[in-house]
Amino acid sequence: MSSRTVLITGAGRGIGLATARRFANDGWDVVAGVRSEADADRVSSEIGARTVQLDITEQAHIDALADAVGEVDALVNNAGVVVAGPVEGVPLERLRWQLEVNVVGQVAVTQALLPALRRRRGRIVFVSSVSGRVATPMTGAYNASKFALEGLADALRMEVAPWGVRVSLVEPAQTATDMWGEADDRLEADLEPLTDEQRRLYADHIAGARKVVKVSQRMAVPAEDVAGAIQRALTDSRPRARYVVGLGPKVQAGRPSPPPRCWTRPCAPPPAYAARARTRSTKSEVSPTVTPIT
Repeated sequence: MSSRTVLITGAGRGIGLATARRFANDGWDVVAGVRSEADADRVSSEIGARTVQLDITEQAHIDALADAVGEVDALVNNAGVVVAGPVEGVPLERLRWQLEVNVVGQVAVTQALLPALRRRRGRIVFVSSVSGRVATPMTGAYNASKFALEGLADALRMEVAPWGVRVSLVEPAQTATDMWGEADDRLEADLEPLTDEQRRLYADHIAGARKVVKVSQRMAVPAEDVAGAIQRALTDSRPRARYVVGLGPKVQAGRPSPPPRCWTRPCAPPPAYAARARTRSTKSEVSPTVTPIT
């Protein structure tokens, strides 16, 4: 019996690389989508995967993708970027780039491979985020992209169900990748376009964001945990619509967005949320790793 084939986008590092390694170790035919020849050489030698040069915003790469991959059983849409800053101060070209990578590019790859996935009754995973469920100050552009991705995945799930194609979302929060490791520098770069007046107006939010980055880096779960959730989504006999990774997302996913004051000093949870949390805690114990949500 021939091995199953999976294409993983953004496989040059972080969650994508951890996922490619896991599936390669399990005997899958892994096609790792990477952006550069250097990444292709490194990934190929490290885990023995096939590679394809894939910038999901480049139409030429999308046009060539189906032929490059061939028959495929699963697609992991993992590639993504983060643009930070107050909505008022995000340059529109940066907002367009955020949506182009995290939304349009995901759809482009999916459209290119859907005929093959339909033939094999395959599966699709979108790597979303808890930020696709809860918005926070200074991440509006990223929130917008992940909220959009969640809606697209939910619609696609219903649309392709008649052909046996399954669609799942994996929703991690802070993950120990170089993206989070470099978050301090990325945040400062995204703040550079702000005017002096915008820096004054959003000073509390900016200070809060810097603190959140430090806390998030300490809370980050290994990329292998997310890879495990992706594996479950592609191999469970009855895959769930959503897989939440880590304890932090479970807490955040049940809460409304925090008010601005909570970005500069601690806030108590809203009474209604606290009551629900106490009720839930008496009923079951929460796993700190992966929780499927129907």
